Amino acid sequence: MIAGIVAGLVAFGLVVLLMPSFMRFYKLKKIGGQQMHADVKQHLEKAGTPTMGGTVFILVSLLVAGIFGVLLYKGTPQLGAIFGNLLVLFIYGTIGFLDDFLKIFKKINEGLTPKQKLALQIFGGLVFYLVHVLPSGTDSLNILGIELHLGIFYLAFLLFWLVGFSNAVNLTDGIDGLSSISVVISLLAYSVIAVQQKQFDILLLNLTVVGGLLGFFVFNKKPAKVFMGDVGSLALGALLASISITLRQEWTLLLIGLVYVIETLSVMLQVTYFKYTKKKYGEGRRIFRMTPFHHHLELGGLSGKGDKWSEWQVDAFLWSLGALSSLLVLAGLYLF
Repeated sequence: MIAGIVAGLVAFGLVVLLMPSFMRFYKLKKIGGQQMHADVKQHLEKAGTPTMGGTVFILVSLLVAGIFGVLLYKGTPQLGAIFGNLLVLFIYGTIGFLDDFLKIFKKINEGLTPKQKLALQIFGGLVFYLVHVLPSGTDSLNILGIELHLGIFYLAFLLFWLVGFSNAVNLTDGIDGLSSISVVISLLAYSVIAVQQKQFDILLLNLTVVGGLLGFFVFNKKPAKVFMGDVGSLALGALLASISITLRQEWTLLLIGLVYVIETLSVMLQVTYFKYTKKKYGEGRRIFRMTPFHHHLELGGLSGKGDKWSEWQVDAFLWSLGALSSLLVLAGLYLF
């Protein structure tokens, strides 16, 4: 545990030291920054803010966790678990980097097409399965101690899990600090599970990424000086999925990651209902003021009276929701 804390502190310090140089590079090169959604007028002033900040904490996490892993677990299966999950972080971070690079540097608004992104995400999931999961012989889900054997269909589940949560965290990354601290909360919950399972290798990885994210939050808190971009959000979502698989607690991500689930469901419900009502009534209708759900809260809170919430209020509400659902999972696993 001490090694994990030290690794987290090192990652925190490196990100805090390196991020200003990253932001200066953006300004010196006059690189176009983040484009903001016009429907949320309070965000328009953020247009041009440097993005792709996830590059820094992803690279720092890879470096620090890799070095500490080799020093502590060289020649043991634990090192394989660390590098299997770091591989996910690297591959999905690379996918996000390509997407951001095309948008920012090549001025291709769409970035990677949905089909290209999906194909690359599936490729990343296949690599994780072949390198880390298949050698372990795992083909079942552990649901509250009950083994549900899926056979070859476990691969389909794994791909769905990694791709789904990668995109879910990406949707959550829409206001200052929301996704970074939400992922910190999720990783801390999985750190408790790792300790209970005596998987200190996964604890080391989790705390390293937590340290990197807290260093990033120094610059990402409102008013954000830098955004993480797809390079950060896609990688973090996939990492949460791979960690839940490694710890054999896949189902817990539905609650530990409740915020990401709500954000994703809000988009799916909005699109489905809009298409249905347009076909039936000739005009599309909406369930939410705007999706993902954090924008719905910004534009009117929960009361429905139109009282707009500040980003800090939205953050506090969704962070609290994520923390509460995580605590309920941990209490259910270890107290009852």
